[in-house]
Amino acid sequence: MWKTIGQPEAVALIKNSLETGSLAHAYLLVGAPHIGKMTLALDLAKALNCQGSEPPCGECPSCRRIAEDKHADTRTISLNSSKESGDVKSRVEISIDDIRELQRNASLPPFEGKYKVFIIDGAEYLSTEAANCLLKTIEEPPPHILILLLVSEESNLLPTVVSRCQRIELKPVSLDIIEKILIESQGIEPGKAAVLARLSQGCLGWALTVSKDDSYVSLREQKLAEMMSLVPAGWDERFNYATRLAGERKSAEDAVKLWLVWWRDLLLTKCGCKEEVTNVNYIPVLEQWAELMSLNEIRGFIDCLQKSIYEIALNANLRLVFEVLMLNMPRKERIPAKLPVSV
Repeated sequence: MWKTIGQPEAVALIKNSLETGSLAHAYLLVGAPHIGKMTLALDLAKALNCQGSEPPCGECPSCRRIAEDKHADTRTISLNSSKESGDVKSRVEISIDDIRELQRNASLPPFEGKYKVFIIDGAEYLSTEAANCLLKTIEEPPPHILILLLVSEESNLLPTVVSRCQRIELKPVSLDIIEKILIESQGIEPGKAAVLARLSQGCLGWALTVSKDDSYVSLREQKLAEMMSLVPAGWDERFNYATRLAGERKSAEDAVKLWLVWWRDLLLTKCGCKEEVTNVNYIPVLEQWAELMSLNEIRGFIDCLQKSIYEIALNANLRLVFEVLMLNMPRKERIPAKLPVSV
C-alpha cells in the first residue's frame, strides 16, 4: 500500500516504471519541505524489496523494517546523519566522506533485500566535492542499487547531477484534500483543520505533524511576534536580534522563509487579494499593517527576503545577512497591537 497521498502523477510514473522494468538508477524528487518526498522515497524502497504479492504491501518483514529504519539495504544520508562525535547540528553540508561511504556500501551486494536504496535527504546541501564524487556513481551505477536525491532548492544542486537523474516533481497537495485528511484521520475540528490546511501551503506532512503537536503553531506565532516587534524597534535592538538569530543556519533559514510568507500575505492584503492569504488567522492584523505600509516598502522588503534565502543557501555569513535585513526592514514608530490568535 502506497502511503504517498496527493501525488497521483508521481506515484503513477513510478508504478509504471516498476511494472515495465524501466526503473531509472537515480531519481531527483523535487518539492517543498514536508510535501512528501521522504514518504515517496520509502514507498519506492519498500516496493523494490517487498516480499508480498502486491508491493509495497507494508506488512511483510522487509516493508516493516524499512518503515522502522532498520533495513540493512536502505540508507538515508542527510545533514543530521553524521556518525562523528561532534554536534551534527553545526553541519552545513553533506561531505565527500558521506558519499565515499555510500560508494563503499554500493559496491557490496544487497544483504537482506533485492535492491540497495540510498536516500540523500537535502541533496542541495551536498558539497561540491561530494556532488562530483556522487556523479561517478550515478554515471556508472553498480547493479541492484537505486539513488534517490530529495531536494527543496533544486537550483543549488550541480546541473551535472540533475541532468543524470530522472526528475519527479511533487506538487502542493490540494487544501481540500489536506483539510479532509485532518478531519477524517486525525479528528481535527473543521475550523482548525481549515486554518492548518491553509498554513501548510499544500505540504501534507507539515499539516499532519502540526495537528499532533500544538507547540509547532505556538513556535510559529512566537517567531512572527518577534518579527513584528522589530518593525518599531531601534537599531540596537534590531542588530542584537540579528546576532541571536545567526546562531544556527537551518533555524535562521526557516525564520526568513516564515517572514517571506508573512510579507507576501501583507502584499496580497494591500492589493485586495485576501482570499489568497496563507496566515488566514492573522487577517485582522494584516489589514492594519497594510494601512501603515506602502506598496513599495512591502515589495522592497520581499525582494530583500528572497535575496537572503538565496545567500543563506550559498553558505553566506549569517550575521551579515541578517544585519542587511535589519537595515532594509521598513521601520514604523507605531504598529497595531498583536491581536490574540489561536488555531
